[in-house]
Amino acid sequence: MTAILKIENLVKRFGGLVATDNVSLEVMPGEIHALIGPNGAGKSTLINQLCGELQPNEGAIHLAGRDITHLPVPARVDLGLGRTFQITSLLDEMTVRENIGMAVQVREGGNFRIWDALRKRRAIWDETDRLLAGGQLADRADVAVADLSHGEKKQLELLVAMAMQPRLLLLDEPMAGLGHLESQQMIGMLRDISKEAAILLVEHDMEAVFALADRISVLVYGRIIAQGSVDEIRNDPAVREAYLGAEDELC
Repeated sequence: MTAILKIENLVKRFGGLVATDNVSLEVMPGEIHALIGPNGAGKSTLINQLCGELQPNEGAIHLAGRDITHLPVPARVDLGLGRTFQITSLLDEMTVRENIGMAVQVREGGNFRIWDALRKRRAIWDETDRLLAGGQLADRADVAVADLSHGEKKQLELLVAMAMQPRLLLLDEPMAGLGHLESQQMIGMLRDISKEAAILLVEHDMEAVFALADRISVLVYGRIIAQGSVDEIRNDPAVREAYLGAEDELC
C-alpha cells in the first residue's frame, strides 16, 4: 500500500535554530497517525511545511505519490490536503449549513459572490445535507455559527474541511478547550472521518491520542525520537523521559 503522505528527511532552519531536524514520516490511507510532543517541539513548524506556508531547507514531501514540496497552498488543497486549526476559522454571521455550502462551492470553483444564486444550487445543498446527516449538528443546521458552543464550532470546522473532499486531513489540536462529553463526541467523529480521509493528528490530549491513533510519532526539539503503535509508545523509555514523563501520564 502506498503512503498517502510521505515526508523524507525534512529540514527547516531559522538562522542557527534547526526547527525540523531530518524528519521522516508516513501516513497510510485510512490511518490516524498522531504527532505528539511538548510545546516548542516543532509540531506547528512541521505542519506549516506540509501545508505550504513554510518552505523546507532540505527534504521532500509527497502527497499520494506526488512531490508537493514546492507547491503553493492552493495547489496542495486541490490535490487533496485539508487542515483545521487550534482556533476555529468560520463565518460567524452565517449558519452551520451555509458555512458547509460555501466550502462545497469553493471546491467546485463557482462564484460565491452572488449568494442568492448559491442558494438555488440544489447539488450543493444536497451534498451539504449529506455531510450533516446523522451528526451532532444535524439539528443545528440553521443556527448561526456565533450562537454555537465551542465544541460545536470544532465539529463544524471538521465538516467544512470534509466538504473539500480531502485525501489527508491535518488536524491541529481538535480537542483543545473541549469538555469530557465534547471530547468523546469528537473522538467518534474523527473515527468516522478516518473512513474517508487519512488523518495526521497533532494533539496534547493523550487520552484522545491513545483512543484514536493507529500509529504515533513523537517529536522533540524538531526530531522524531520514536514511532510506533500506542503500546509501543506507551512503553518506550525514551518517550517517557523526553516527553510523557511520569508513568501515570501514560495510563
